[in-house]
Amino acid sequence: MGTRNIAAVLLGAALVTLGGCWSSGNDSGGGSASVSPSGSGGSTVTPSEANGRVFLIKPGPNATTDMVKAMVQLKPKDVLRFDCGFFNLTTGIQITATEDVTIEGCGKDNTFLSFRDSNSQEGFLASNVVGVTLQDLTIGDSPGDAIKMKGVNHGNILRARAIWSSGRKTAAEVPITAQNFKQQVKVGCTDPARHDPNNPNPLETDHSSPDYTVSTASGRYGIYPVQSRNILVEDTESIGASDAGIYVGQTNIAKIRKSRAAFNVFGFEIENVQNGEYSENVAECNSGGFLVYDLDNLTQYGSKSRVYNNIARNNNTYNFAVPGSIVSNVPRGSGLITLAYDKIDIFGNTFENNGTAGIILTSYDLLGENGDRRMDVYSEAVNIYGNTFKNNGNDLPSPDFATIVATQGSQISTAFPAVVGIKNAAAGGGYRGAHIVWDGYMDSLNKDCAAPTDKDGKPVPVDAEGKPIQGNQYPNPSCRYNKYKFDTQGKRIVPKWWFSCINPDNNFSSDSLAFSNFHGTRGLDAVVNLNTNDPTKNLSVEYINSIASGIPLLAADLDVSKHNCMARFGAGLPHLPDFAFEPYTPTGAYAPEPVQARVDALCNAPQKAGEVNEAAYEVNCPDLAQYNLFADAQDPRSMPNGQGMPYVLNTKLFSDYALKHRVMFIPRGKKAVFLADEDKRINSTIDFPVGTIIAKTFAFVDQPKGTEMPYETRLLIKRQREDGQKYWEGLEYVWQTGEGGARKALLTQYGGTASASWDYVDNDTGVRHQGSTNEYLLPNASQCSVCHSNNDVDPGTAPIGPKPRNLNRAYHTESPLAVGQSQHAVNGKNQLKFMCDNGLMTGCPSSFNLDSRGVATNVRHNPRFNMAGDSGLPANSKGDIEARARSYLEANCAHCHNENGQASNTGFYLDVFRRVDGNMGVCKKPTASGTEGRGGRIYDITPAHSDQSILTYRIGPDATAIAARMPQLGRSVVDTEAVALISKWIDTVVDNTYDNADACQASNNQQQGTSLPVVGTVPIP
Repeated sequence: MGTRNIAAVLLGAALVTLGGCWSSGNDSGGGSASVSPSGSGGSTVTPSEANGRVFLIKPGPNATTDMVKAMVQLKPKDVLRFDCGFFNLTTGIQITATEDVTIEGCGKDNTFLSFRDSNSQEGFLASNVVGVTLQDLTIGDSPGDAIKMKGVNHGNILRARAIWSSGRKTAAEVPITAQNFKQQVKVGCTDPARHDPNNPNPLETDHSSPDYTVSTASGRYGIYPVQSRNILVEDTESIGASDAGIYVGQTNIAKIRKSRAAFNVFGFEIENVQNGEYSENVAECNSGGFLVYDLDNLTQYGSKSRVYNNIARNNNTYNFAVPGSIVSNVPRGSGLITLAYDKIDIFGNTFENNGTAGIILTSYDLLGENGDRRMDVYSEAVNIYGNTFKNNGNDLPSPDFATIVATQGSQISTAFPAVVGIKNAAAGGGYRGAHIVWDGYMDSLNKDCAAPTDKDGKPVPVDAEGKPIQGNQYPNPSCRYNKYKFDTQGKRIVPKWWFSCINPDNNFSSDSLAFSNFHGTRGLDAVVNLNTNDPTKNLSVEYINSIASGIPLLAADLDVSKHNCMARFGAGLPHLPDFAFEPYTPTGAYAPEPVQARVDALCNAPQKAGEVNEAAYEVNCPDLAQYNLFADAQDPRSMPNGQGMPYVLNTKLFSDYALKHRVMFIPRGKKAVFLADEDKRINSTIDFPVGTIIAKTFAFVDQPKGTEMPYETRLLIKRQREDGQKYWEGLEYVWQTGEGGARKALLTQYGGTASASWDYVDNDTGVRHQGSTNEYLLPNASQCSVCHSNNDVDPGTAPIGPKPRNLNRAYHTESPLAVGQSQHAVNGKNQLKFMCDNGLMTGCPSSFNLDSRGVATNVRHNPRFNMAGDSGLPANSKGDIEARARSYLEANCAHCHNENGQASNTGFYLDVFRRVDGNMGVCKKPTASGTEGRGGRIYDITPAHSDQSILTYRIGPDATAIAARMPQLGRSVVDTEAVALISKWIDTVVDNTYDNADACQASNNQQQGTSLPVVGTVPIP
């Protein structure tokens, strides 16, 4: 039956009373902690009434257990400290919904946390935290991001390192181990590998580096604060990230200083940031050094970043990102790139020995239309002054023909350096790049385009200069509004909306071209048309030089004086002011943990038959039976006590084919409140009163043998602090068998895995499910809150499932076997109507128009995803398929993929109320999927092609890596029915009539003359 080692996940500490997924004990007081020393490695706790506690974790086989025990107990002012040495950790550090905590080691060269064998994507994740510091340690070999902060206000990453083993998951890998970590973290930059060894070219032999071997299998981001505020990254390092080393995205007020990035695709990134700063950093041996840009379809667009006193040198490593991501467009040898981002000061920097260019100023016009018309696709008001440029642009990379062919021409950006070189040669500057390169694209007044509006037709807000303050919360308009850039006569306002001011005080060495406006790809089509009889010579330098003078915009413009704004316009761009972090004041709004005597008194109170121990909702009882929720304390499938009502969902979260027994216990004398405005509160469930306990038991069935084994029961308890704040506590109880066969469920907040098997026929569909897994996840407390915490609901582990649209059905147990809960009065009745009729819920509809299925037709209904026709539309019609597919995606993905969820930074949202468009993945490139999360695919949803869609890859059988599998938690096997449905929806329903579907075609074809001339399928250099 697969009960192996369930008891082992209790980790020998199940009887310890701990805080839940949202700890009610986050006071600033001290007290003792529940982490005890262990014989091998282990941990010690230093209590302090005034300054919080220090949890010291030591290397050894118990390090993961001790870390998780401490992690779920952290309160304000607490410190989670790792001793010196090498740690092999099998789960990530996750800090959620707390404040003023510190995670530290004893130096980034002396404390190494290896996540090579981790079951979590991130090495370190802080989510929805106010005041967190990570310092003095190294995070190594994480499956996904190394150090991530999401929704953090006042986050500090100090003296920390993110690194992946050289040659990660390749034959050349040099794993970082306990024996060599002090040597392996010292990575120099002497000679980067300029050419991809997997893309053979007899003219390119520089395939290796003596310093470090890059790998597409490395994690995505090294240091990754996103959708945060007041972020300081200082004295850090990132080595080997397959996307960006040190990255700050969709964040307000961020400073990255005195840090180093080497052998990443991009060293440093500021993406969609408002008020960002890079200073005194070193970017070397990356593909590109610095990137300041806006990415489309996200929550906000950026402006105002200062890049000063940095060094960008020798960023000549070949681009090892998988084609399709935005960074895969970066040509190796780029010192700094700006893209679609306004107001950047670049001063006091050194750009040296970068093969393509020191600075590249570009727009999305060069990459092809991206479909997001809320975003200004041009970089403007870039102020470049007081920099030093040496030997840039003199080692142009060759086009990556293998990638161009493999992507059928959609990934042709590797040919752009060759285009720059050819156009510079046509201008007499020789075949090379330049210190500063500009693509020359600019917009003209779109006089017929009206100002963008919100969903109610009201104008979106604008900044002081009249630019709309946009984001994916607003509809995508039909045109790009740009009137704010032009005066009443239709002339561009300069220098405010000129593209770049390049001051004469920059020091350009004579070994390189100073400047090139290469006019993008304009003029190249005419070259091909003139010489169709000899396509092999189309883009040869000799031929270009012979005909260049007759083709407008073919030759580059090498005149930098047009960007001397003072001389040309009579004014320069004002310098951006420095900015300060906002003051940090801890709220202190955390109630103290109840004293043990009160826990004992409430949990051990005499029980009354048939009544819930309602008073105990205030505390975390160590034994599930102490709440007296079920008639049979050994069977959570038995009749519930008190006002407990079993319920089922139309479409549930898939959990390795576990059956679920859900019961809501509403306290006597209280009522839930019906949620009438679901479309405006997409994450909200019905409003439960304080004291509510929601129990969900996960069980595995062997129907032929007539057995069903509960594995775990998770509780969500609604509580209230003394200051009035309501919140949800999440508690995990794991079932085990004691002496004499007695069953009990004990509080276990530390998580683990167990083996399980199943064999049963689904009650709804008649489909038989058979299988097994050795990786069934029993989540730790922090993992709970990753999915259950959204910014627009009660804090803590708020419930996800019991929304009216998902409760709108008649109750029938999921189990094919006889269970006590099937005898409840709700059996066979519409669950919402039963609650209203029996005094469990108020604010109900005046009537319920039930159909033959027991569904209220006047209440929104999410269909059962695997029941054709359950949408109320003809079975397997296009509308029915889409409704069922969307129901599955909401239940399994939207708790994170929504505007207020853990994945809000992706811009990929899956609630049932939004249109199926770019924000729901149609022709949308992913924001943070990394290499393994893409599966070699370009768009989240490619209309009519599920085999080309990232969505079906990530939920399907090929996404075996932790960094690829979705959902991230709770599934180790594939939901085959769901994959079949989502594939059918994409293949047969989603087509080119859907909003944003043109973005796939536009990007694939590099739209309207911006593509490179192609002979066959390969551009000819």
